[in-house]
Amino acid sequence: MAACTLNSAPAVASADAPPVYEDPALPVDDRVEDLLARMTLDDKIGQMTQVDRGALEDQSDLAAYRIGSVLSGGGSAPTPNTPQAWAEMYDSFQRAALSTPLGIPLIYGVDAVHGHNNVRGATVFPHNIGLGATRDPELVERIGRATAEEVAGTGIDWTFAPCLCVARDDRWGRTYESYGEKPELPGAMTTLIDGLQGPSLDAPGSILATAKHYLGDGGTTGGVDQGNTELSEAELREIHLPPFRAAVERGVGSVMVSYSSWNGVRMHGHRHLITDVLKGELGFTGFVVSDWAGVDQLDGREGFTAAEVRDAVNAGIDMVMVPYDYRRFTELLRGEVRAGRIPMERVDDANRRILAKKFELGLFENPYTDRSYTATIGSDAHRRLAREAVRKSQVLLKNSGGVLPLDKSAKVFVAGKNADDIGHQSGGWTITWQGGSGDITPGTTVVEGMRSLASDPSRVTYDRYGDGVDGSYDVAVAVVGETPYAEMEGDRRGSMGLDREDLATLERLRASGVPVVVVLVSGRPLDIAERLDGWDALLAAWLPGTEGAGVADVLYGDHAPTGKLPMTWMRSVSQQPVNDGDGKTPLFPFGHGLTYSADHRTADRRTGSFRAEVTVHGNVPAPSEGRRAAPVPADGPETGSVRSGTPRPSAPAAR
Repeated sequence: MAACTLNSAPAVASADAPPVYEDPALPVDDRVEDLLARMTLDDKIGQMTQVDRGALEDQSDLAAYRIGSVLSGGGSAPTPNTPQAWAEMYDSFQRAALSTPLGIPLIYGVDAVHGHNNVRGATVFPHNIGLGATRDPELVERIGRATAEEVAGTGIDWTFAPCLCVARDDRWGRTYESYGEKPELPGAMTTLIDGLQGPSLDAPGSILATAKHYLGDGGTTGGVDQGNTELSEAELREIHLPPFRAAVERGVGSVMVSYSSWNGVRMHGHRHLITDVLKGELGFTGFVVSDWAGVDQLDGREGFTAAEVRDAVNAGIDMVMVPYDYRRFTELLRGEVRAGRIPMERVDDANRRILAKKFELGLFENPYTDRSYTATIGSDAHRRLAREAVRKSQVLLKNSGGVLPLDKSAKVFVAGKNADDIGHQSGGWTITWQGGSGDITPGTTVVEGMRSLASDPSRVTYDRYGDGVDGSYDVAVAVVGETPYAEMEGDRRGSMGLDREDLATLERLRASGVPVVVVLVSGRPLDIAERLDGWDALLAAWLPGTEGAGVADVLYGDHAPTGKLPMTWMRSVSQQPVNDGDGKTPLFPFGHGLTYSADHRTADRRTGSFRAEVTVHGNVPAPSEGRRAAPVPADGPETGSVRSGTPRPSAPAAR
């Protein structure tokens, strides 16, 4: 293995011979070692540095500081926010990186967590909680592939997904980023990695995936974001580690560290869990990246210090998402290495891991945007896939008297703040970090989808507040619930019920005397038990994304509901945390979900018998041939089994 001095690079080949690292026919390990031997300390420090695009004081700094990675935080986009502008931006950054003597390409990361959601016009898929309700790993793999194509079409190489948190307290503002409350569910949905990374990382349309957030972010006490997970190591391993083990087995390329702590020790400085468990015991060979300014939090004070940088890198973090003051960061990291407080062996190990993925991605041979994929962004095929995911994610929780499905000739009154709002139905991490209201990106709202399916669109009337409803209507549909939020802003310390507007709207509908169907658009179960008796039907739509017609598909019965709860539904907020097998009596248990029969009566899909309401269990669909998919728990109340026991900047990222 070639040695490297701190300030100079030894010659390893004659002037006439092409460098080994430039030969794509040679093994990746050989190319990595050859390149590493040519790198100065500054080259190596640059590879360990990730900068937000908006923080670059001058694009030439990419070359001057040998920056190895750039990212877009939530809402950090070019102007205009179009696929073409993204591709041009990416290529310009890449040209700057390639202008260095060694020509090492950069790797660009983005939070494509439910589609390429930062890009206006991209297909926005349901958030993970909805995908967990589908119990369909093969569908999730196809979503990964579609997302990868759209991301590749803007030049981006790397997504900070999937989130493999096991959400154990619905008060947590990131609950919707979890596939479910039991480790088997997120473990099974690691098929997303197969879709993102493709048959090989250098295959057309493949991008690098990230398993996040390592480890235990879904188990913090009180559901506090970035809080403290107070569990024994046995419990941590039983509940929170299995999805990461599954991700490593699938060959995930990177792992992102969690902001949270385990028994008071910040994960960003936790050598045992990062180096000993993840890299050692689990055998992870990719690279570990910090979260947005996560290293800054190690000492509990604002900004980063040399000690924090040292502790994080020595703990096993390979790339630091700085994301702003990259000049000071590189200075501090250089000083720690020169002083011997960070061993060169640790620096070289980090570089080997990062460079290996760059070679595997084919960035040295094909560093620029593959424009053949640009046209896939928001394509009809991808939107059809998203609509399929939406309808498979719907969970029918109540259906008194068989009010659903709706007759297509019925006179329907639709109300609610989430019925005609793309931003609301897409939730956080859509165009901006926290998401927003209104037509933030192209798509189909729930009411638009209903009108497209009704035999006569004029039979569907909409008023946000329910004004104008009367007894002449056959049914009223209220599309209510949460408005967009993301981490920190989404934590709920008090009420988790409907807001005043929703309650007033529902009262107007109920006063009309017609049956009321409630469609709940939310990132988690809400506290609705006291209201439920006044509703004839309840459909959990989660955060469906841009294709609201998938909700209409289920409302009108073109597709029967097949979703099952990925979370236990609380009877009241006072039960939180409430999870399957904890002895608490929920409003709806984990795995609950009703469906329709062929003649539109509610049916039990296991037995074919008919009843007014029934809990549905069922088995997970078979994964694609040759894929590894963990079994998905579909326990309902009959089985009773237990299978497992600081202010942010305006454009945060990778969370």
